Amino acid sequence: MQSPLVGYVASQAGELTVTIRGERIAAYQDAAVMRPPTRRLGLVTIGKRETSEEVYANSQSRGTVMSYAVDFHTVSTVGLQPSPVADALAGLRANEARYFKNKYDHVFTTEAADDAKATVDWVSGILEQERGLVITSPPLEATEFEVDNVRMAYVFYESGLSINVMYALDDDGKRAVGFKLSDGMEIPEELGTFKFARQKSRLAGTIRGSFFVIKNKY
Repeated sequence: MQSPLVGYVASQAGELTVTIRGERIAAYQDAAVMRPPTRRLGLVTIGKRETSEEVYANSQSRGTVMSYAVDFHTVSTVGLQPSPVADALAGLRANEARYFKNKYDHVFTTEAADDAKATVDWVSGILEQERGLVITSPPLEATEFEVDNVRMAYVFYESGLSINVMYALDDDGKRAVGFKLSDGMEIPEELGTFKFARQKSRLAGTIRGSFFVIKNKY
């Protein structure tokens, strides 16, 4: 009987997370990985090598949930290609990945927005309830994780906008929403009342950022 489980085989250098039908199977570093094994009568045939970008794209076409461990050494637009500022948005994403790796030793791993709907909805709900904000640009990717007892969530949008929620789990901790604009994009109309500060990044060029403090509980 043919097994319903489809997996990936990676080179030892790898770090790309593979999730099959909601079950996390393995994590590999962004590197060359293998095509899915073909399982017939207990025999596994390994196909040719392909890049993590190709694996990610192929997983979307197959309807397989796959997460992407963001590589900040070699910036890639994987998952962000629909954006008109994909290169700048990829640099912005890589900049966040570098920060969390260096400060917390956390591997910044994103999923397609459709596969991270709970995270996207949580961020969208906070925006709407706190400030009446509705982001018109489609979300492309999202991630959620916890560091130092702080719940973090990120959503990356097609326009080049990145929104993050920093939500301390302690009642007296800091809770805020941050906005970052990719180099070259216009300020979204819905964020026109915010003032943006500029900072330079080797990975992302000029980043414009703003924020507001969360007042309610979520």
